[in-house]
Amino acid sequence: MITADLAALLVRDLARLGQEIAAFPDDATLWTAAPGVTNTAGNLILHLEGNLREYIGRQLGGVPYVRSRRQEFSQTGFTREEMRSRVEALGQTIPDIIRGLTDEDLRRAFPQMVFGRELPTSQFLIHLHGHFNYHLGQIDYLRRITTQSGSVQFAEL
Repeated sequence: MITADLAALLVRDLARLGQEIAAFPDDATLWTAAPGVTNTAGNLILHLEGNLREYIGRQLGGVPYVRSRRQEFSQTGFTREEMRSRVEALGQTIPDIIRGLTDEDLRRAFPQMVFGRELPTSQFLIHLHGHFNYHLGQIDYLRRITTQSGSVQFAEL
């Protein structure tokens, strides 16, 4: 079932995000913007958290959450440990919500209109996974640029 596959991919990718956070040499670098780039890795991590908590946690899982997308891109100063803890908390809730979805849930329109039209929940979940990995790649490159370091040995599926 696709829910088991998507949940497994999110478990893997949340672990990878935690590894990226740990690879930053200090807290300040997490909040350092690269030349010509507006967002910091820290803000992209907050954005990924907000996205998962809103679209999967709240809208599909009924987990209370009030999203402030603006704050995702303006807050700063969390430590690497605080950020890893936030990511670990996502790993404790989001995959279970996805695993609990039925085939009927996946066929049903996602609760919120996205991109100006109704999308099946399955399609929007696939989009969210792609969005997550897009920003995970950005975080990796921001870390490499701001720290002048190389790749991280990522967790496997």
